[in-house]
Amino acid sequence: MKTSPRRVSLASVKRSLLAGAAVASLCAGAAAAQTADEPLADATATEAPVRGADGLLPGSIYMEADSMVRDDSRERTTATGEVEARYDGRNLRADALVYDEAQGVLEASNVEIFNPDGSVEFAREIVLDDEMKAGVARGFSARLPMNVKLAAASAVRRNENVNELNRAIYTPCDICADNTDKTPTWSIQADKVVQDRERQLVYYRGAVFRLFGAPVLYLPLFWHPDPTAERKSGLLTPDISASDRRGLSYEQPYLFVLSPSSDLTVSPQINTKVAPFLNARYRKRFYSGEIDVRGGYTYAQDFDSSGRFGDRTSRSYILARGAFAIDQNWEWGFTAERASEDLLFDKYEIGDVFQSRGPYIADDRRLISQLYAIRQDDNSYLSAAALDIQGLRPGDDDATFPSVAPVIEGRWSPDLRLAGGRVKLQLDAVALERDRSPASTTLVNLPGLDSRRVISQADWRASYTLAGGARVQPFINLRADAYSLGDVPSENYGGKTETRGMATAGLDLSWPFYRRFNDKTVVLEPLVQIAASPRPSQIQVDVDANGDPIYLDEDSLAFEFDETNLFLADKFPGFDLMEGGLRASVAGRASVLWDDGRRASVLIGRSFRDSEEQAFSSRTGLRDTESDWIVAAEAQPIRGLSVFSRARLDGESLDVRRAETGANLAMAQGSGFFRYLWDDLDINGVKRENLDLGGEVFLTKNWGLTAYGNRDMVQDAWVVRDIGVVYRDECTRIEVIYRREDTVIGRLGPSESVAVRLTLATLGEPIYAN
Repeated sequence: MKTSPRRVSLASVKRSLLAGAAVASLCAGAAAAQTADEPLADATATEAPVRGADGLLPGSIYMEADSMVRDDSRERTTATGEVEARYDGRNLRADALVYDEAQGVLEASNVEIFNPDGSVEFAREIVLDDEMKAGVARGFSARLPMNVKLAAASAVRRNENVNELNRAIYTPCDICADNTDKTPTWSIQADKVVQDRERQLVYYRGAVFRLFGAPVLYLPLFWHPDPTAERKSGLLTPDISASDRRGLSYEQPYLFVLSPSSDLTVSPQINTKVAPFLNARYRKRFYSGEIDVRGGYTYAQDFDSSGRFGDRTSRSYILARGAFAIDQNWEWGFTAERASEDLLFDKYEIGDVFQSRGPYIADDRRLISQLYAIRQDDNSYLSAAALDIQGLRPGDDDATFPSVAPVIEGRWSPDLRLAGGRVKLQLDAVALERDRSPASTTLVNLPGLDSRRVISQADWRASYTLAGGARVQPFINLRADAYSLGDVPSENYGGKTETRGMATAGLDLSWPFYRRFNDKTVVLEPLVQIAASPRPSQIQVDVDANGDPIYLDEDSLAFEFDETNLFLADKFPGFDLMEGGLRASVAGRASVLWDDGRRASVLIGRSFRDSEEQAFSSRTGLRDTESDWIVAAEAQPIRGLSVFSRARLDGESLDVRRAETGANLAMAQGSGFFRYLWDDLDINGVKRENLDLGGEVFLTKNWGLTAYGNRDMVQDAWVVRDIGVVYRDECTRIEVIYRREDTVIGRLGPSESVAVRLTLATLGEPIYAN
């Protein structure tokens, strides 16, 4: 016969968990009787006791069993049959339980203990103290947070924070009880394992790493962070590769947690053909911001695909950033990026280099160092900065790059309406200094052009929607410039000062027409912009070999004419060059929107002007009175697939002058992308054709193929191509990648390598992954 559940409290910290339960279950009385030790309602008390998540008051227990016997003479309580006890957020279930109150010892068989953190412990036989915090178990196992499993022949529970396991195994991989032949993808077996939750570490003695059941590594002593630890010092996942440049390479990162707000990762790279390379990363958070500093160093000979050469010398890099909040609106920060040589990152395969670390971004394969301060609120923006750039491209000469100090940008949009429109005020100031002109030769060293400018600008724009659905947006732009130039070639490398102004008025017109067809909506939208300005006053600094003027252009060199700037009144992205005269841009856009989320659109347009604009390069397609044609399309034909394409066609022959197309695919079986770019004359004055593609596809639940390629079609060479095999499951990702690099100008020459990338859940994951 099953006894009725009873609720009681502990008489004191010395009273046992089950003694109180036994007394409650054996006492005569109807419901859960209140004992003298249970809290009573006190007229002077200001707060009632708060019940826990299990419904029990602090210090109370709950217990039930099919049968419960109390031996008062021996102070022993025995419970059998579906025993369950709850205390302090813990649940204990067992087939049988014996509690010796005199010794404060609890013995149980076939035990399950559910802890407040969600972990579960199992044992065939267990002996615990009366608070279930210390004890010994045989046939022990545990399921910890993050799906980690521990099992051992025997276990000693020193206290609630320390478990010792003998002849143990650790794995976060799934284990199937119905299939005993299935081994975990990876595991660690050891003679002894100690889990220290207070120190958040798991220690191993005589550890054997097994991959798919096969032993791959033995360590007499090993440790890693406890799965419950947010951050803890320890080994991270190593990088293993073999190439004909560096030979066999092994890079082993180790994380040092210096404080709750700082850490240091040291990653020595050991190579068989070249000298070792030491990478390190330091991070620290402050109450107002953070810093992140990466660096690397070696003292070695230079090398390429053919081998080592030259004298031993120091080779290093630094990639650092910091950002700090001054108050709610102000912040300041810095970046520091430098490398001792152009191909250092390629030689030692250092990743994540050319990233955005601050508000100003350099071009690809160029490093930027900056110091900045920014103020921003809902209506205004102000920034001041100083910049310096290092070029890592073939032919880059850092002496021809300007040092920028300062560069000031300000914008203000006041909360007021003027003639139904919004006003925006803008200020831009910058000073650039160069050591050498790009026209310098080994025989003639020419001084570089220096420039200083201040730009002030006011914009007004309004928007009106007419009864027929047409939207009209009139705008006015007023601008005043002041320039001071030094070392100007046209002035015999003297200086000059110029001022100029510009006023532009115009309007944008769009008129969408739409119609429903079954499950889709079709939208046709004509787009028109008309703008008028005086003829611009460009700032001339030199003449070319044909006697044509060369205008000052520090901020529009990378200009490309496409759908993103077709409807800008001034299509130059910077301030040095200005667009003027009477001009118009027209386009038509057609869109199809399906109810299930699919969509497609295409835009065709071009620009017209009253006269040629010599400031536009002939390669842009904007110099003539009639521009090149702009065509752009994008679509999402199925879920997970998006495609885009844009092209610039010659205004007369319709020959393709520039084209770019691409696609992105993300599905359950894999993902992929491709990009194709063709430019008959890029910003460097040469033809460019490039293909970039990659992805991975899983042929089964666990096994897949991965590939990546970047091809320079002008040089008819693969810059890089990868192909690999991938295995993944709930606890492991293993990649074996073969890479081939061909000879490309400015690169290291042909090379082959094989890399193994291993990611193990809970063990050696990226910093903060836990």
